[in-house]
Amino acid sequence: MGAGAVQEQREGEKSPSTIDCPQPMRSTASRSTRPSMSNDNQFDKKSRAWSALFSEPMSELVQRYTASVDFDKRLWRADIDASLAHAEMLAAQRILGADDHAAIVRGMAQIAADIESGAFEWKLELEDVHLNIEARLTQLVGDAGKRLHTGRSRNDQVATDVRLWLRGEIDSLCALLTALQRALVDVAEPNAEVILPGFTHLQVAQPVSFGHHLLAYVEMFSRDAERLLDVRRRVNRLPLGAAALAGTSYPLDRERVARTLGFEGVCQNSLDAVSDRDFAIEFSAAAALCMVHVSRLSEELILWMSQSFGFIDLADRFCTGSSIMPQKKNPDVPELARGKTGRVVGHLMGLLTLMKGQPLAYNKDNQEDKEPLFDTVDTLSDTLRIFAELVGGISVKPEAMERAALKGYATATDLADYLVKKGLPFRDAHEVVAHAVKVAIAQGVDLSELPLATLQTFHPSIGEEVYALLTLRGSLDARQVLGGTAPAQVRVQIARHRARLGPA
Repeated sequence: MGAGAVQEQREGEKSPSTIDCPQPMRSTASRSTRPSMSNDNQFDKKSRAWSALFSEPMSELVQRYTASVDFDKRLWRADIDASLAHAEMLAAQRILGADDHAAIVRGMAQIAADIESGAFEWKLELEDVHLNIEARLTQLVGDAGKRLHTGRSRNDQVATDVRLWLRGEIDSLCALLTALQRALVDVAEPNAEVILPGFTHLQVAQPVSFGHHLLAYVEMFSRDAERLLDVRRRVNRLPLGAAALAGTSYPLDRERVARTLGFEGVCQNSLDAVSDRDFAIEFSAAAALCMVHVSRLSEELILWMSQSFGFIDLADRFCTGSSIMPQKKNPDVPELARGKTGRVVGHLMGLLTLMKGQPLAYNKDNQEDKEPLFDTVDTLSDTLRIFAELVGGISVKPEAMERAALKGYATATDLADYLVKKGLPFRDAHEVVAHAVKVAIAQGVDLSELPLATLQTFHPSIGEEVYALLTLRGSLDARQVLGGTAPAQVRVQIARHRARLGPA
Protein backbone atom coordinates (compact mmCIF):
# COMPACT_ATOMS: atom_id res chain seq x y z
CA MET A 1 0.00 0.00 0.00
CA GLY A 2 1.37 3.46 -0.91
CA ALA A 3 2.04 6.31 1.54
CA GLY A 4 -1.19 8.09 0.60
CA ALA A 5 -3.25 5.03 1.45
CA VAL A 6 -1.43 4.64 4.75
CA GLN A 7 -2.21 8.27 5.60
CA GLU A 8 -5.86 7.67 4.71
CA GLN A 9 -5.92 4.65 7.03
CA ARG A 10 -4.40 6.68 9.87
CA GLU A 11 -7.03 9.35 9.43
CA GLY A 12 -9.68 6.63 9.38
CA GLU A 13 -8.45 5.38 12.76
CA LYS A 14 -10.08 8.44 14.33
CA SER A 15 -13.46 6.98 13.45
CA PRO A 16 -15.11 4.84 16.15
CA SER A 17 -15.81 2.16 13.55
CA THR A 18 -12.11 1.63 12.85
CA ILE A 19 -10.36 2.72 16.06
CA ASP A 20 -9.66 -0.86 17.20
CA CYS A 21 -8.50 -2.11 13.82
CA PRO A 22 -4.78 -2.83 13.31
CA GLN A 23 -2.94 -0.81 10.67
CA PRO A 24 -3.02 -2.65 7.32
CA MET A 25 0.15 -4.28 6.04
CA ARG A 26 1.97 -2.70 3.11
CA SER A 27 1.48 -4.08 -0.36
CA THR A 28 3.20 -3.22 -3.63
CA ALA A 29 0.35 -4.58 -5.69
CA SER A 30 -1.49 -2.17 -7.95
CA ARG A 31 -4.41 -0.45 -6.28
CA SER A 32 -7.89 0.35 -7.50
CA THR A 33 -8.30 3.64 -9.34
CA ARG A 34 -11.07 4.60 -6.87
CA PRO A 35 -9.10 6.55 -4.24
CA SER A 36 -12.12 7.36 -2.06
CA MET A 37 -12.61 3.72 -0.99
CA SER A 38 -9.14 2.62 0.21
CA ASN A 39 -9.84 3.50 3.87
CA ASP A 40 -13.42 2.24 3.82
CA ASN A 41 -14.31 -1.23 5.09
CA GLN A 42 -17.61 -2.13 3.43
CA PHE A 43 -18.29 -4.65 6.17
CA ASP A 44 -18.63 -1.97 8.83
CA LYS A 45 -22.25 -1.77 7.70
CA LYS A 46 -23.98 -4.94 6.62
CA SER A 47 -26.12 -3.15 4.07
CA ARG A 48 -22.92 -2.19 2.25
CA ALA A 49 -21.24 -5.58 2.40
CA TRP A 50 -22.40 -6.52 -1.08
CA SER A 51 -23.22 -3.20 -2.78
CA ALA A 52 -23.88 0.49 -2.40
CA LEU A 53 -27.20 -0.04 -4.17
CA PHE A 54 -29.45 -0.07 -1.12
CA SER A 55 -30.92 3.12 0.30
CA GLU A 56 -31.91 1.84 3.74
CA PRO A 57 -30.38 -0.57 6.22
CA MET A 58 -31.63 -4.10 6.66
CA SER A 59 -34.16 -4.45 9.46
CA GLU A 60 -32.99 -6.23 12.59
CA LEU A 61 -35.72 -8.83 12.16
CA VAL A 62 -34.53 -9.63 8.63
CA GLN A 63 -30.94 -9.76 9.89
CA ARG A 64 -31.87 -12.42 12.41
CA TYR A 65 -34.03 -14.28 9.91
CA THR A 66 -31.41 -14.43 7.16
CA ALA A 67 -28.24 -14.82 9.22
CA SER A 68 -26.57 -18.22 9.25
CA VAL A 69 -23.36 -17.50 11.14
CA ASP A 70 -24.60 -19.16 14.33
CA PHE A 71 -24.48 -22.54 12.59
CA ASP A 72 -22.27 -22.15 9.51
CA LYS A 73 -19.29 -20.86 11.49
CA ARG A 74 -18.28 -24.49 11.84
CA LEU A 75 -17.15 -24.18 8.21
CA TRP A 76 -14.45 -21.68 9.17
CA ARG A 77 -11.47 -23.93 8.54
CA ALA A 78 -12.78 -25.02 5.14
CA ASP A 79 -13.48 -21.36 4.31
CA ILE A 80 -9.94 -20.32 5.19
CA ASP A 81 -8.35 -23.25 3.35
CA ALA A 82 -10.39 -22.54 0.22
CA SER A 83 -9.63 -18.83 0.42
CA LEU A 84 -5.90 -19.48 0.73
CA ALA A 85 -5.97 -21.83 -2.26
CA HIS A 86 -7.92 -19.21 -4.23
CA ALA A 87 -5.45 -16.48 -3.25
CA GLU A 88 -2.46 -18.64 -4.19
CA MET A 89 -3.99 -19.26 -7.60
CA LEU A 90 -4.77 -15.56 -8.11
CA ALA A 91 -1.14 -14.75 -7.34
CA ALA A 92 0.14 -17.48 -9.68
CA GLN A 93 -2.10 -16.07 -12.44
CA ARG A 94 -0.78 -12.52 -11.72
CA ILE A 95 -4.29 -11.37 -10.81
CA LEU A 96 -3.13 -10.69 -7.25
CA GLY A 97 0.17 -9.08 -6.32
CA ALA A 98 2.78 -10.97 -4.32
CA ASP A 99 2.59 -8.54 -1.40
CA ASP A 100 -1.19 -8.78 -1.26
CA HIS A 101 -0.96 -12.56 -1.34
CA ALA A 102 1.53 -12.57 1.52
CA ALA A 103 -0.70 -10.21 3.51
CA ILE A 104 -3.71 -12.47 2.98
CA VAL A 105 -1.74 -15.49 4.18
CA ARG A 106 -0.60 -13.64 7.32
CA GLY A 107 -4.07 -12.32 7.99
CA MET A 108 -5.70 -15.72 7.61
CA ALA A 109 -3.15 -17.24 9.99
CA GLN A 110 -4.12 -14.64 12.58
CA ILE A 111 -7.83 -15.29 12.03
CA ALA A 112 -7.37 -19.05 12.35
CA ALA A 113 -5.46 -18.58 15.60
CA ASP A 114 -8.16 -16.27 16.95
CA ILE A 115 -10.95 -18.70 16.08
CA GLU A 116 -9.09 -21.62 17.64
CA SER A 117 -8.46 -19.66 20.84
CA GLY A 118 -12.05 -18.37 21.02
CA ALA A 119 -10.96 -14.75 20.61
CA PHE A 120 -12.66 -14.26 17.24
CA GLU A 121 -15.81 -12.14 17.40
CA TRP A 122 -18.59 -13.57 15.27
CA LYS A 123 -21.03 -10.85 14.22
CA LEU A 124 -24.65 -11.56 13.38
CA GLU A 125 -24.87 -8.46 11.20
CA LEU A 126 -22.22 -9.97 8.91
CA GLU A 127 -24.64 -12.79 8.19
CA ASP A 128 -22.39 -15.81 7.61
CA VAL A 129 -18.99 -17.37 8.12
CA HIS A 130 -17.69 -16.01 4.81
CA LEU A 131 -18.38 -12.33 5.43
CA ASN A 132 -17.21 -12.57 9.03
CA ILE A 133 -13.82 -13.90 7.97
CA GLU A 134 -13.48 -11.57 5.00
CA ALA A 135 -14.43 -8.56 7.13
CA ARG A 136 -11.83 -9.40 9.75
CA LEU A 137 -9.24 -10.03 7.03
CA THR A 138 -9.93 -6.59 5.58
CA GLN A 139 -9.51 -5.05 9.04
CA LEU A 140 -6.16 -6.79 9.40
CA VAL A 141 -4.64 -6.29 5.94
CA GLY A 142 -6.64 -3.53 4.27
CA ASP A 143 -7.06 -3.54 0.50
CA ALA A 144 -5.44 -6.95 0.14
CA GLY A 145 -8.43 -8.41 1.97
CA LYS A 146 -10.78 -6.70 -0.46
CA ARG A 147 -8.97 -8.25 -3.40
CA LEU A 148 -9.43 -11.81 -2.13
CA HIS A 149 -12.97 -12.04 -3.50
CA THR A 150 -11.78 -11.39 -7.05
CA GLY A 151 -13.19 -14.01 -9.40
CA ARG A 152 -15.46 -15.71 -6.89
CA SER A 153 -18.92 -15.36 -5.36
CA ARG A 154 -20.34 -16.53 -2.08
CA ASN A 155 -22.32 -18.94 -4.24
CA ASP A 156 -19.30 -20.97 -5.35
CA GLN A 157 -17.52 -20.18 -2.08
CA VAL A 158 -20.13 -21.83 0.14
CA ALA A 159 -20.51 -24.80 -2.18
CA THR A 160 -16.75 -25.33 -1.95
CA ASP A 161 -16.67 -24.94 1.83
CA VAL A 162 -19.47 -27.43 2.41
CA ARG A 163 -17.84 -29.99 0.12
CA LEU A 164 -14.47 -29.58 1.84
CA TRP A 165 -16.04 -29.92 5.27
CA LEU A 166 -18.21 -32.90 4.30
CA ARG A 167 -15.27 -34.71 2.71
CA GLY A 168 -13.44 -34.63 6.04
CA GLU A 169 -16.52 -35.75 7.94
CA ILE A 170 -17.01 -38.70 5.58
CA ASP A 171 -13.44 -39.81 6.29
CA SER A 172 -14.11 -39.61 10.03
CA LEU A 173 -17.38 -41.53 9.71
CA CYS A 174 -15.70 -44.31 7.73
CA ALA A 175 -13.16 -44.67 10.53
CA LEU A 176 -16.00 -44.91 13.06
CA LEU A 177 -17.76 -47.53 10.95
CA THR A 178 -14.55 -49.55 10.88
CA ALA A 179 -14.32 -49.35 14.68
CA LEU A 180 -17.93 -50.52 15.05
CA GLN A 181 -17.37 -53.44 12.69
CA ARG A 182 -14.28 -54.49 14.64
CA ALA A 183 -16.25 -54.36 17.88
CA LEU A 184 -18.95 -56.61 16.42
CA VAL A 185 -16.35 -59.07 15.11
CA ASP A 186 -14.69 -59.13 18.55
CA VAL A 187 -17.99 -60.21 20.12
CA ALA A 188 -18.88 -62.60 17.29
CA GLU A 189 -15.65 -64.61 17.47
CA PRO A 190 -16.04 -66.11 20.97
CA ASN A 191 -19.74 -66.70 20.27
CA ALA A 192 -19.44 -68.63 17.02
CA GLU A 193 -20.65 -71.81 18.77
CA VAL A 194 -23.42 -70.14 20.79
CA ILE A 195 -26.88 -71.16 19.56
CA LEU A 196 -29.43 -68.40 19.06
CA PRO A 197 -32.98 -68.90 17.80
CA GLY A 198 -33.15 -67.38 14.37
CA PHE A 199 -36.43 -65.59 13.79
CA THR A 200 -38.73 -64.88 10.89
CA HIS A 201 -41.89 -62.93 11.62
CA LEU A 202 -40.46 -62.74 15.17
CA GLN A 203 -41.18 -66.45 15.56
CA VAL A 204 -38.55 -69.13 16.09
CA ALA A 205 -37.47 -70.35 12.67
CA GLN A 206 -34.08 -72.10 12.69
CA PRO A 207 -31.08 -72.21 15.04
CA VAL A 208 -28.24 -69.87 14.11
CA SER A 209 -24.89 -69.00 15.59
CA PHE A 210 -25.00 -65.84 17.70
CA GLY A 211 -21.69 -64.89 16.12
CA HIS A 212 -23.24 -65.34 12.69
CA HIS A 213 -26.11 -63.07 13.69
CA LEU A 214 -23.73 -60.30 14.73
CA LEU A 215 -21.79 -60.66 11.49
CA ALA A 216 -24.97 -59.77 9.60
CA TYR A 217 -24.60 -56.27 11.04
CA VAL A 218 -20.94 -56.22 10.07
CA GLU A 219 -22.10 -56.77 6.48
CA MET A 220 -24.59 -53.90 6.78
CA PHE A 221 -22.06 -51.46 8.20
CA SER A 222 -19.53 -52.56 5.60
CA ARG A 223 -21.98 -51.57 2.87
CA ASP A 224 -22.56 -48.27 4.65
CA ALA A 225 -18.84 -47.53 4.49
CA GLU A 226 -18.79 -48.44 0.79
CA ARG A 227 -21.69 -46.08 0.14
CA LEU A 228 -19.99 -43.22 1.97
CA LEU A 229 -16.79 -43.71 -0.01
CA ASP A 230 -18.80 -43.73 -3.22
CA VAL A 231 -20.56 -40.51 -2.20
CA ARG A 232 -17.16 -39.01 -1.35
CA ARG A 233 -16.12 -39.21 -5.01
CA ARG A 234 -18.97 -36.91 -6.01
CA VAL A 235 -18.49 -34.65 -3.01
CA ASN A 236 -14.84 -34.24 -3.96
CA ARG A 237 -15.34 -31.96 -6.97
CA LEU A 238 -14.47 -28.26 -6.96
CA PRO A 239 -17.18 -25.64 -7.59
CA LEU A 240 -14.89 -22.64 -6.95
CA GLY A 241 -14.41 -20.59 -10.09
CA ALA A 242 -18.04 -20.86 -11.13
CA ALA A 243 -18.52 -17.48 -9.41
CA ALA A 244 -22.15 -16.39 -9.03
CA LEU A 245 -23.51 -18.63 -11.80
CA ALA A 246 -21.83 -17.90 -15.15
CA GLY A 247 -18.14 -18.27 -14.44
CA THR A 248 -15.80 -15.28 -14.56
CA SER A 249 -13.83 -13.21 -17.04
CA TYR A 250 -10.64 -13.56 -14.97
CA PRO A 251 -8.15 -16.18 -16.21
CA LEU A 252 -8.57 -18.50 -13.23
CA ASP A 253 -6.77 -21.83 -13.04
CA ARG A 254 -9.46 -23.95 -11.44
CA GLU A 255 -7.50 -27.16 -11.83
CA ARG A 256 -4.69 -25.62 -9.77
CA VAL A 257 -7.10 -24.84 -6.94
CA ALA A 258 -8.52 -28.36 -7.17
CA ARG A 259 -5.04 -29.87 -6.82
CA THR A 260 -4.19 -27.60 -3.89
CA LEU A 261 -7.35 -28.58 -2.00
CA GLY A 262 -7.17 -32.27 -2.89
CA PHE A 263 -10.25 -32.32 -5.09
CA GLU A 264 -10.42 -35.12 -7.65
CA GLY A 265 -12.02 -32.96 -10.30
CA VAL A 266 -13.70 -29.68 -11.18
CA CYS A 267 -17.44 -29.06 -11.58
CA GLN A 268 -17.81 -28.63 -15.33
CA ASN A 269 -20.93 -26.46 -15.51
CA SER A 270 -20.99 -23.18 -13.62
CA LEU A 271 -24.77 -23.16 -13.17
CA ASP A 272 -24.77 -26.66 -11.75
CA ALA A 273 -21.67 -26.00 -9.63
CA VAL A 274 -23.32 -23.30 -7.52
CA SER A 275 -26.81 -24.80 -7.30
CA ASP A 276 -26.09 -28.52 -6.92
CA ARG A 277 -26.83 -30.09 -3.56
CA ASP A 278 -27.02 -33.67 -4.83
CA PHE A 279 -23.90 -34.48 -2.85
CA ALA A 280 -25.58 -33.41 0.40
CA ILE A 281 -28.71 -35.40 -0.42
CA GLU A 282 -26.68 -38.47 -1.37
CA PHE A 283 -24.73 -38.25 1.85
CA SER A 284 -27.93 -37.84 3.86
CA ALA A 285 -29.42 -40.88 2.15
CA ALA A 286 -26.35 -42.96 2.99
CA ALA A 287 -26.41 -41.64 6.56
CA ALA A 288 -30.12 -42.39 6.92
CA LEU A 289 -29.61 -45.97 5.75
CA CYS A 290 -26.72 -46.39 8.17
CA MET A 291 -28.93 -45.14 11.00
CA VAL A 292 -31.63 -47.60 9.89
CA HIS A 293 -29.08 -50.38 10.38
CA VAL A 294 -28.21 -49.00 13.81
CA SER A 295 -31.92 -48.87 14.60
CA ARG A 296 -32.43 -52.52 13.61
CA LEU A 297 -29.55 -53.54 15.86
CA SER A 298 -30.98 -51.35 18.61
CA GLU A 299 -34.37 -53.02 18.36
CA GLU A 300 -32.78 -56.44 18.76
CA LEU A 301 -30.66 -55.34 21.72
CA ILE A 302 -33.79 -53.94 23.38
CA LEU A 303 -35.71 -57.18 22.81
CA TRP A 304 -32.82 -59.42 23.81
CA MET A 305 -32.30 -57.49 27.05
CA SER A 306 -35.96 -57.68 28.06
CA GLN A 307 -37.11 -60.24 30.63
CA SER A 308 -39.21 -61.94 27.94
CA PHE A 309 -36.01 -62.88 26.07
CA GLY A 310 -33.15 -62.49 28.54
CA PHE A 311 -30.52 -63.27 25.88
CA ILE A 312 -28.03 -60.52 26.78
CA ASP A 313 -27.28 -57.79 29.24
CA LEU A 314 -25.82 -54.37 28.50
CA ALA A 315 -23.17 -52.72 30.63
CA ASP A 316 -24.56 -50.39 33.27
CA ARG A 317 -22.81 -47.38 31.76
CA PHE A 318 -25.12 -47.59 28.73
CA CYS A 319 -28.37 -47.89 30.70
CA THR A 320 -30.47 -45.83 33.09
CA GLY A 321 -32.89 -46.60 35.89
CA SER A 322 -36.38 -45.47 36.74
CA SER A 323 -37.35 -42.58 38.99
CA ILE A 324 -40.17 -44.66 40.50
CA MET A 325 -39.39 -48.36 39.87
CA PRO A 326 -36.15 -49.34 41.62
CA GLN A 327 -35.83 -52.67 39.79
CA LYS A 328 -35.62 -51.14 36.31
CA LYS A 329 -32.56 -51.15 34.07
CA ASN A 330 -33.52 -49.45 30.83
CA PRO A 331 -31.60 -49.72 27.51
CA ASP A 332 -31.78 -45.99 26.90
CA VAL A 333 -28.91 -45.76 24.42
CA PRO A 334 -30.41 -48.25 21.91
CA GLU A 335 -33.85 -46.70 22.42
CA LEU A 336 -32.55 -43.21 21.75
CA ALA A 337 -30.59 -44.37 18.69
CA ARG A 338 -33.81 -45.91 17.38
CA GLY A 339 -35.52 -42.56 17.90
CA LYS A 340 -32.69 -40.51 16.38
CA THR A 341 -32.98 -42.59 13.23
CA GLY A 342 -36.29 -40.89 12.52
CA ARG A 343 -34.57 -37.55 12.94
CA VAL A 344 -31.91 -38.37 10.34
CA VAL A 345 -34.46 -39.81 7.91
CA GLY A 346 -36.46 -36.60 8.39
CA HIS A 347 -33.42 -34.51 7.43
CA LEU A 348 -33.16 -36.47 4.18
CA MET A 349 -36.81 -35.77 3.41
CA GLY A 350 -36.25 -32.10 4.24
CA LEU A 351 -33.32 -31.77 1.84
CA LEU A 352 -35.20 -33.48 -0.96
CA THR A 353 -38.13 -31.15 -0.43
CA LEU A 354 -35.80 -28.15 -0.23
CA MET A 355 -34.44 -28.81 -3.71
CA LYS A 356 -37.52 -30.00 -5.55
CA GLY A 357 -38.87 -26.59 -6.65
CA GLN A 358 -35.71 -24.55 -7.19
CA PRO A 359 -34.93 -23.11 -10.61
CA LEU A 360 -31.31 -22.64 -11.66
CA ALA A 361 -29.08 -21.33 -10.32
CA TYR A 362 -28.40 -20.45 -6.67
CA ASN A 363 -31.32 -19.48 -4.43
CA LYS A 364 -31.37 -18.42 -0.79
CA ASP A 365 -33.33 -21.61 -0.05
CA ASN A 366 -30.00 -23.40 -0.09
CA GLN A 367 -29.01 -21.77 3.17
CA GLU A 368 -31.40 -24.31 4.69
CA ASP A 369 -29.22 -27.22 3.60
CA LYS A 370 -26.67 -26.76 6.36
CA GLU A 371 -28.51 -27.34 9.62
CA PRO A 372 -29.97 -30.71 8.57
CA LEU A 373 -26.64 -31.71 7.03
CA PHE A 374 -24.68 -30.68 10.13
CA ASP A 375 -27.12 -32.42 12.46
CA THR A 376 -27.05 -35.57 10.36
CA VAL A 377 -23.27 -35.71 10.61
CA ASP A 378 -23.31 -35.01 14.35
CA THR A 379 -26.02 -37.57 15.07
CA LEU A 380 -24.45 -40.33 12.99
CA SER A 381 -20.99 -39.64 14.36
CA ASP A 382 -22.09 -39.69 17.99
CA THR A 383 -24.19 -42.81 17.43
CA LEU A 384 -21.42 -44.80 15.77
CA ARG A 385 -18.91 -43.76 18.41
CA ILE A 386 -21.12 -44.81 21.32
CA PHE A 387 -22.22 -48.07 19.66
CA ALA A 388 -18.62 -49.17 19.11
CA GLU A 389 -18.24 -48.96 22.89
CA LEU A 390 -21.68 -50.38 23.69
CA VAL A 391 -21.17 -53.54 21.63
CA GLY A 392 -18.03 -54.35 23.60
CA GLY A 393 -20.10 -54.25 26.79
CA ILE A 394 -22.60 -56.94 25.73
CA SER A 395 -22.83 -59.90 28.14
CA VAL A 396 -24.13 -63.02 26.38
CA LYS A 397 -26.45 -65.55 28.09
CA PRO A 398 -26.05 -68.73 26.00
CA GLU A 399 -28.34 -70.92 28.12
CA ALA A 400 -31.29 -68.57 27.67
CA MET A 401 -30.71 -68.43 23.93
CA GLU A 402 -30.62 -72.22 23.62
CA ARG A 403 -33.75 -72.70 25.73
CA ALA A 404 -35.60 -70.31 23.46
CA ALA A 405 -34.38 -72.14 20.35
CA LEU A 406 -35.90 -75.36 21.67
CA LYS A 407 -39.37 -73.86 21.87
CA GLY A 408 -40.23 -73.44 18.22
CA TYR A 409 -39.44 -76.73 16.44
CA ALA A 410 -36.43 -75.00 14.92
CA THR A 411 -35.10 -78.26 13.39
CA ALA A 412 -38.21 -79.02 11.33
CA THR A 413 -36.48 -77.94 8.13
CA ASP A 414 -33.63 -80.31 8.94
CA LEU A 415 -36.09 -83.22 8.99
CA ALA A 416 -37.48 -82.10 5.62
CA ASP A 417 -33.94 -81.89 4.17
CA TYR A 418 -33.23 -85.38 5.52
CA LEU A 419 -36.26 -86.76 3.65
CA VAL A 420 -35.23 -84.97 0.44
CA LYS A 421 -31.86 -86.69 0.66
CA LYS A 422 -33.80 -89.96 0.95
CA GLY A 423 -35.38 -89.22 -2.43
CA LEU A 424 -38.59 -87.40 -1.50
CA PRO A 425 -39.46 -84.21 -3.45
CA PHE A 426 -39.08 -81.21 -1.18
CA ARG A 427 -42.76 -80.23 -1.34
CA ASP A 428 -43.77 -83.72 -0.26
CA ALA A 429 -41.16 -83.70 2.49
CA HIS A 430 -42.47 -80.35 3.66
CA GLU A 431 -45.96 -81.78 4.05
CA VAL A 432 -44.74 -84.90 5.85
CA VAL A 433 -42.83 -82.83 8.41
CA ALA A 434 -45.81 -80.54 8.95
CA HIS A 435 -47.81 -83.59 10.07
CA ALA A 436 -44.97 -84.66 12.35
CA VAL A 437 -44.82 -81.19 13.93
CA LYS A 438 -48.57 -81.29 14.50
CA VAL A 439 -48.23 -84.53 16.44
CA ALA A 440 -45.27 -83.18 18.45
CA ILE A 441 -47.28 -80.08 19.39
CA ALA A 442 -50.21 -82.24 20.49
CA GLN A 443 -47.90 -84.35 22.68
CA GLY A 444 -45.99 -81.32 23.99
CA VAL A 445 -42.59 -82.66 22.90
CA ASP A 446 -39.82 -81.66 20.51
CA LEU A 447 -39.37 -83.47 17.19
CA SER A 448 -36.22 -85.07 18.56
CA GLU A 449 -38.27 -86.53 21.41
CA LEU A 450 -40.71 -88.41 19.17
CA PRO A 451 -40.02 -92.16 19.13
CA LEU A 452 -38.54 -93.58 15.94
CA ALA A 453 -41.65 -95.71 15.43
CA THR A 454 -43.78 -92.58 15.48
CA LEU A 455 -41.52 -90.78 13.02
CA GLN A 456 -41.61 -93.76 10.69
CA THR A 457 -45.38 -93.53 10.52
CA PHE A 458 -44.87 -90.31 8.58
CA HIS A 459 -42.30 -91.91 6.25
CA PRO A 460 -40.75 -95.36 6.42
CA SER A 461 -37.30 -94.17 5.24
CA ILE A 462 -36.63 -92.33 8.49
CA GLY A 463 -33.85 -94.09 10.39
CA GLU A 464 -32.07 -93.82 13.74
CA GLU A 465 -29.47 -91.46 12.30
CA VAL A 466 -32.11 -88.72 12.02
CA TYR A 467 -31.80 -87.88 15.70
CA ALA A 468 -28.30 -86.45 15.23
CA LEU A 469 -29.78 -84.01 12.74
CA LEU A 470 -32.73 -83.02 14.91
CA THR A 471 -30.58 -81.54 17.68
CA LEU A 472 -29.87 -77.80 17.67
CA ARG A 473 -26.16 -78.48 17.42
CA GLY A 474 -26.62 -80.90 14.54
CA SER A 475 -28.77 -78.39 12.69
CA LEU A 476 -26.24 -75.62 13.23
CA ASP A 477 -23.26 -77.70 12.13
CA ALA A 478 -25.05 -78.83 8.96
CA ARG A 479 -25.18 -75.30 7.49
CA GLN A 480 -21.73 -75.52 5.92
CA VAL A 481 -22.61 -73.62 2.75
CA LEU A 482 -20.57 -70.47 2.07
CA GLY A 483 -22.13 -67.71 4.16
CA GLY A 484 -23.99 -70.25 6.30
CA THR A 485 -24.37 -70.31 10.05
CA ALA A 486 -22.18 -73.36 10.80
CA PRO A 487 -19.48 -72.30 13.29
CA ALA A 488 -16.75 -73.32 10.83
CA GLN A 489 -18.22 -70.96 8.23
CA VAL A 490 -18.63 -68.22 10.83
CA ARG A 491 -14.91 -68.44 11.59
CA VAL A 492 -14.12 -68.20 7.89
CA GLN A 493 -16.13 -64.97 7.74
CA ILE A 494 -14.50 -63.61 10.89
CA ALA A 495 -11.07 -64.16 9.33
CA ARG A 496 -12.21 -62.42 6.15
CA HIS A 497 -13.51 -59.41 8.07
CA ARG A 498 -10.38 -59.14 10.19
CA ALA A 499 -8.22 -59.13 7.05
CA ARG A 500 -10.48 -56.52 5.44
CA LEU A 501 -10.66 -54.24 8.47
CA GLY A 502 -7.01 -54.48 9.42
CA PRO A 503 -5.58 -54.10 12.92
CA ALA A 504 -7.13 -51.62 15.35
